[in-house]
Amino acid sequence: MTEKESKSAAKSFADYWHGKGYEKGESQPFWLSLLRDVFGIEHPEQFIEFEDKVFLGHTSFIDGYIPETRVLIEQKKLGANLNEPIKQSDGAMLTPFQQAKRYAAEMPYSQRPRWIVTCNFASFKVYDMERPNGEPETILLKDLEREYYRLKFLVDVKSDRLKKEMELSIQAGDLVGVLYDLLIKQYKDPTDPYSLRSLNMLCVRLVFCLYAEDAGVFGRKNMFHDYMAQFDAKNFRKALIELFQVLDERPEERDPYLTPELAEFPYVNGGLFADENVEIPLFTDEIRKVILSKASDDFDWSQISPTIFGAVFESTLNPETRRSGGMHYTSIENIHKVIDPLFLDELTSELAEISAKPVLKERIRLAKEFQTKLASLKFLDPACGSGNFLTETYLALRRLENEALAIIYSDQGVFGAVVQPIKVSIEQFCGIEINDFAVTVARTALWIAESQMMEETAKIVHLELDFLPLKTGAVIAEANALTIDWNDVCPKEELAFIMGNPPFVGARLMSKEQKKEVFDVFGNSWKNVGDLDYVACWYKKTVDFMQGTTIRAALVSTNSVSQGATVANLWKPLFERGVHIDFAHRTFRWDSESTGKAHVHCVIIGFSCAPNDKLKVIYDAERKLLVNHINAYLIDADDVWVMSRQHPVCDVPEIGIGNQPIDDGNYLFSEEEKNDFIRKEPLSEQYFHPWYGSQEFINQKPRFCLWLGDCSPAELRKMPLCLKRIEAVRAFREASTRSSTIKLADKPTRFQVENMPTTNFIIIPKVSSERRKYIPIGLMSPDCFASDLVFLIPNATLYHFGVLTSNVHMAWTRAVCGRLEMRYRYSKDIVYNNFIWPDATDAQKDAIERAAQAILDARALYPDSSLADLYDDTVMPKELLEAHRANDRAVMAAYGFSVKDMTESSCVAALMTMYRDATAKER
Repeated sequence: MTEKESKSAAKSFADYWHGKGYEKGESQPFWLSLLRDVFGIEHPEQFIEFEDKVFLGHTSFIDGYIPETRVLIEQKKLGANLNEPIKQSDGAMLTPFQQAKRYAAEMPYSQRPRWIVTCNFASFKVYDMERPNGEPETILLKDLEREYYRLKFLVDVKSDRLKKEMELSIQAGDLVGVLYDLLIKQYKDPTDPYSLRSLNMLCVRLVFCLYAEDAGVFGRKNMFHDYMAQFDAKNFRKALIELFQVLDERPEERDPYLTPELAEFPYVNGGLFADENVEIPLFTDEIRKVILSKASDDFDWSQISPTIFGAVFESTLNPETRRSGGMHYTSIENIHKVIDPLFLDELTSELAEISAKPVLKERIRLAKEFQTKLASLKFLDPACGSGNFLTETYLALRRLENEALAIIYSDQGVFGAVVQPIKVSIEQFCGIEINDFAVTVARTALWIAESQMMEETAKIVHLELDFLPLKTGAVIAEANALTIDWNDVCPKEELAFIMGNPPFVGARLMSKEQKKEVFDVFGNSWKNVGDLDYVACWYKKTVDFMQGTTIRAALVSTNSVSQGATVANLWKPLFERGVHIDFAHRTFRWDSESTGKAHVHCVIIGFSCAPNDKLKVIYDAERKLLVNHINAYLIDADDVWVMSRQHPVCDVPEIGIGNQPIDDGNYLFSEEEKNDFIRKEPLSEQYFHPWYGSQEFINQKPRFCLWLGDCSPAELRKMPLCLKRIEAVRAFREASTRSSTIKLADKPTRFQVENMPTTNFIIIPKVSSERRKYIPIGLMSPDCFASDLVFLIPNATLYHFGVLTSNVHMAWTRAVCGRLEMRYRYSKDIVYNNFIWPDATDAQKDAIERAAQAILDARALYPDSSLADLYDDTVMPKELLEAHRANDRAVMAAYGFSVKDMTESSCVAALMTMYRDATAKER
């Protein structure tokens, strides 16, 4: 819709609804019409939900909720006073906004409203839950024609304000990058470590000054700009040095003859300007212009998000991330996936209960106790980087504190008697970070957050609160978290929560130093340490630290920690030490909101050692599951440890990998290359075989293998081109540094691994897309050769094929297999060899064989389609889908599983119980 059309539609809407407004009968038509007619939502009934249930000790109903934009609506009748408390069914007196907040506190955190709108048909009050204590915006129906745009957040998936904060923070990072690049050229030796540290500190100080003048921290706007504008480029360095000295001096200790322009700057404290030995280079006209014009005149630093900007800033100053060409930071949404279920949901609910108390005196007493509780909590991020988890946690706690303060001082006018209403301090936030400039940035980001929240508090208590001098500082240790005693940063008896996003480095990708750290952390008695990823060290150190305490923790890590052999290697010993999982986010894509958009597939695991009889929570995509127990595979099942084993636990055919030539590609051909080779050497045709790896099998486009292993010397001498290939393979193997490969050079026509079944065999791709419900599995004839990128099961029957391609085996695979990103990584030692087969009767086996053959028959109906085509959910043929469903039913019947009642989770739980029972004697 054009602006003109939108204004016209808004006017028509306002005219129609003027004077109307019966709460129950007209609420839904009102909102459906607003979304459709004014904002152009084609199917508003699919966009907004009405009368969702919420349980508050009794069943209540949310008037309206828009999931995509997370807007909660509390609708009242025409003429209702939106500021007046209304008696609830439990006796509490709540305003419509308080009533909506009570509903919000009981919603899954991923659905918590970003906005709350209270409405009485004549006016809309809009509450921004990023600033829950701020004054609501009011939009009147009669003004909708010219102010309709203020309600665009209803349909804007990312609100303008959030986008503005993000964009401003990234722009701020870009400005720092420009300054950094200009300044580094001014240093005599830009590679000198001391110069680089000085440059980082100079950038941090400049950013603080730019923020302080825009946020009014220095006392007035443009104070830094106006002082520095007096000096030309030649004198800029000297002026900055003098300013930094003054910012680090108490007023009573300053030179009494300072110029008035310098003397009016406040004392900062906190150590930010303490080091007078920071190397500051000469400035150019261009650098002066960037600081005064682009960074000061043209940019408002007060609106940045300290959570986002801290990480962007650190990326700008970090040579490693600068070399990789991207700024990397964790989105606020992803941070809340960690901190909300760890502690914030519980605190938010507690405050909502306090707010709902009908007696004012009791509300105030409980709010004071709640504020004291907030001030008692200590947090540790043992891999804090630029402090984004700490910063966002501080902001979240301060918002809760501000809500509590609003209750405490709700019956007072001017609070002149209040000395210092704020109790939550950045001293409660501790971190460990190995990178020196990340440490400095983390402290600065927290100071910026403190300044912003103090401004919010000042509005609540109607007082001028002085941010400077800095009175507190976060405890950020510059150290290696794997070698330092965490008690030196924060004594564990004082700590409440550990959280963070430790570094992701795979077991095969670590440096020698990192590998040594892993072995030092786990010790010699821990089994299979060499197979653990680097992030596992933080789990071990955290569990060591929380022993004998009530500390709770939540860490982000690659999904490898809950898959494959790692589960038993890492978690079995931890569980034996009393660890239990309190909540978990199953695998999801962790997006780094950066110019490079790095994506990692992660899990979040919340765990503790202290007794916890509360229900556990599993987050799976948008679903929130309340369960009694979470095992190390992050499913609702008993603790079962699927150990790596060499042979199947059941009496079924052995599985192995395909052929591994070690031939430098000399024996492998595309179809065109094969045809050309045969044209030149016709006798070779009988020695070519179709060659299948995972991709070739799934896409049904084989390459071809020249297999000369059974060819006699006499036959070989008749094929000079084949001899040439053999000699090339011999030379390649002889040049290897591996003794086994050199030894193989004596048999150049043979492969290192040979697996060539003489009968039909089952083929399973090692890696397959997670988007498929069924991993494409096939039956192949012995004239086909397979590579080591697939698994082969010789001597297998249709019965084995049917069970392996069933939903039961797929569920087991998804639960215990490893992952390559999100793709399934099938394994013989974990998935196949540990799979419990059904104790099927002959009749049940016959039924499975018939169903398996029907799957092959359905595939054969589409000879022009690859398995990638056939197993794409959007185009999977009806015949194939029905054949798979029939096979699923036959296999489930053999297990005694109920097709109607069994979910995938309960199926896996049953299989794990069967596995536990089958391996009980081994244990």
